[in-house]
Amino acid sequence: MRTASRLEHIEPFYVMECAKAASELARSPACADKPMIFLNIGEPDFTAPPLVREAAERALRAGRTQYTHATGLEPLRERISGWYAQRFGLDIAPSRIVVTAGASAALQLACPALVERGDEVLMPDPSYPCNRHFVAAADGVPVLLPCGPEQRFQLDAAGVESAWGERTRGVLLASPSNPTGTSIDPAEMGRIVKAVRSRGGFTIVDEIYLGLSYDDRYGHSALAHGDDVVSINSFSKYFSMTGWRLGWMVLPESLVPAVDKLAQNLFICASTIAQQAALACFEPESIAEYERRRAEFKARRDFVVPALESLGLRVPVTPDGAFYAWADCSAHSGSSWDFAFELMRSAHVALTPGRDFGRHGSERWLRLSYASAMAQLEEAMARLHEVLVARA
Repeated sequence: MRTASRLEHIEPFYVMECAKAASELARSPACADKPMIFLNIGEPDFTAPPLVREAAERALRAGRTQYTHATGLEPLRERISGWYAQRFGLDIAPSRIVVTAGASAALQLACPALVERGDEVLMPDPSYPCNRHFVAAADGVPVLLPCGPEQRFQLDAAGVESAWGERTRGVLLASPSNPTGTSIDPAEMGRIVKAVRSRGGFTIVDEIYLGLSYDDRYGHSALAHGDDVVSINSFSKYFSMTGWRLGWMVLPESLVPAVDKLAQNLFICASTIAQQAALACFEPESIAEYERRRAEFKARRDFVVPALESLGLRVPVTPDGAFYAWADCSAHSGSSWDFAFELMRSAHVALTPGRDFGRHGSERWLRLSYASAMAQLEEAMARLHEVLVARA
């Protein structure tokens, strides 16, 4: 059967190949006495807190399971609006918020709404691979611009202005970023938005890790820089609802009807049960629990980064958000892909090689997810020390 030519521009998700290999090894006799420690997948070990689970149960018992409007439950849009006011001091009208089937669905709506065939969209290298594939799936052309540690692995306004060409339509950023855990300085974000706006382009910012910011300097939404910014967000990370597949996007008022039309046709609506449950995310008891978890993630970061440095796995920019460390493994190997598999076999620790995340020097980098419990992280660092230092 003939497949569509656009698939030629969608690369395999190598992260999942590594995960599959790690899972297979974990089931083998080799791991009987030393179970695999998985630090390769970006999923919090925390799950939805009690009030959220109870809200889902109540909705099920009451039969509140029918379709919602494509833009989402109005009470949920209002609570998200209230969260922006409380957390970031931003006045975001509920009418600008569209609830989606995860952040992935939000990007799947934003890209076809804004990207024409052949339009170029500027993105940082490194960045989350699926984001560029959403652009490609809309028949756009992702343009990856190398961003090193001196730029916090993020685009800046000068880079956007220099790379902007006749076919450039906009930028797709992530702050905090997967895989680096770094954010764009708010002042620099403002300059980027201004540069894009002056060229008639769009600015999409993936903010799914914004709730997991650890530095007051960076923990600000790009929505502060104008109503024309498109923000993508999710209940998966800060709100610990990964498998519930629920997210949202904040749009300019003028773009809401177009996205509403697309959502009606592509998704009908996000999961009603997940939406009913998410109403409880914003209760004071739930927020207190999320903040406790955020502090725990920060403590894990503060342990992991120095531990990696002591192993010769340099982390040149301390992550200020999310739960990833982007480590340079070139002191040990010229190929992070080979090195990740070596550590998988020798230490039974699964990390993610940089292949997925960029095209410029990605073979030097490994991503470690510290979304696992501290005891797991301590054991993983001890095993890596034994392999990389004690045996040297």
